[in-house]
Amino acid sequence: MFNSIFVNGSLTAGNVFLVLGLALALGFAGSLYYIKRNVTATRSFAYTLAMLPVVTATVILAVNGNLGAGIAVAGSFSLIRFRSAQGSGQEILAVFLAAATGLCLGAGYVAIACLLMALCILFHAVLSAFRFGQAAENQRELRISVPESLDYEGLFDDLLNTYCTSHELIRVRTVEMGTAYQLVYRGILRDVKEGKRFMDEIRIRNGNLPVAIARVTEERGEM
Repeated sequence: MFNSIFVNGSLTAGNVFLVLGLALALGFAGSLYYIKRNVTATRSFAYTLAMLPVVTATVILAVNGNLGAGIAVAGSFSLIRFRSAQGSGQEILAVFLAAATGLCLGAGYVAIACLLMALCILFHAVLSAFRFGQAAENQRELRISVPESLDYEGLFDDLLNTYCTSHELIRVRTVEMGTAYQLVYRGILRDVKEGKRFMDEIRIRNGNLPVAIARVTEERGEM
């Protein structure tokens, strides 16, 4: 069942069409699942996931049994990394899954390719259902601008303790051509409905400079 469908490395028209057809089907299934689960997925990335398995499978079919050609293809695939934008951990994983599916199909391991795609989709669905690794519903990122002349150390601690169950200062940087500091906190609000009152009290202390409260989003460079 898990053996290669290519006997002694020989390619037949039936086997080739079976491999390419399955590559298209599995690529489409993986792409469809990804865009349904990720509202920020782009059309370009969806096309990439759908087409990558069949492209990879075709390349592996073409270099079947040729070690030199295989090494050359591996080098050419590595160049693609330097021509693509940095993605999130999920995007990188999705690309690896699509490529691995194509590799299995190109080598003739049809059952393994189908099992790989099915298990990955099922496991991801289970993790998503249990909200594995997801930030707390009330977690927010707080950005506070303060004048450069103001000592910000501990300035907002009492307010943060009042409106948040936990909080942490994660970044401080200069803004407005160095005339102000921006403090970036992450914390879990006790009540999201108290956001306006929280911001109003902060504005009293920071001289009515900009204050922003937003949901925590995954950064592009995160794995």
